[in-house]
Amino acid sequence: MRASSGGQRSRSRTDKIRLIIADDHVTVLEGLVAIIGRQPDMQVLAAASNGREAVNLWIKHRPDVTLLDLRMPMLDGVGAIQEIRQREFSARVIVLTTFDTDTDLSKAIKAGAKGYLLKDAPRDELLTCIRRVHSGETVIPASLVTKLTAGLTAESVTDRELEVLTLLTRGKSNKEIGTTLNISESTVKSHLRNIFTKLNVLSRTEAIATASRQGLVKL
Repeated sequence: MRASSGGQRSRSRTDKIRLIIADDHVTVLEGLVAIIGRQPDMQVLAAASNGREAVNLWIKHRPDVTLLDLRMPMLDGVGAIQEIRQREFSARVIVLTTFDTDTDLSKAIKAGAKGYLLKDAPRDELLTCIRRVHSGETVIPASLVTKLTAGLTAESVTDRELEVLTLLTRGKSNKEIGTTLNISESTVKSHLRNIFTKLNVLSRTEAIATASRQGLVKL
């Protein structure tokens, strides 16, 4: 299986982008196959009407990019992404859905989706997304980034970490934070490490700025 993946990476850049498309709505599926199939640099290898079929087709064809609906019978889009990435961690999957809640976004990105588009996105935006994901980028429309960030933050930052962040914003030292919260200084440091990881920052100053920007704390 790894040999097949390596073969894909070594193919000429002039080759077409090979895709599998999965959607349980026949009209949507046929429309996507037609639109994408007409592109000179793309080739639709197969189409699936549910998540289980999508995974099986992925195993059979090893496409360059997989386009998945989020809500499908037998296996949903998140489950399909997880199963595909268990077989090939670098698999490139794009979610195309009508759902834009922070929970849906968060689950899809955490599962490993490299792109997330709504079904009402313009045709050119969809085609550009496919090409960019194929080239190695992660593509999320700007209109969805705020929702994604808010969703991930709300889910990941605990109440205690929020208390630490608030005191950090007030300029408190680790020792002062520990005294205020009645926890040890080493525990404060542990909370800070978790906060830095969850906010994807490297310093106290950056953590404060990011937390403020996301509405977690007020400066």
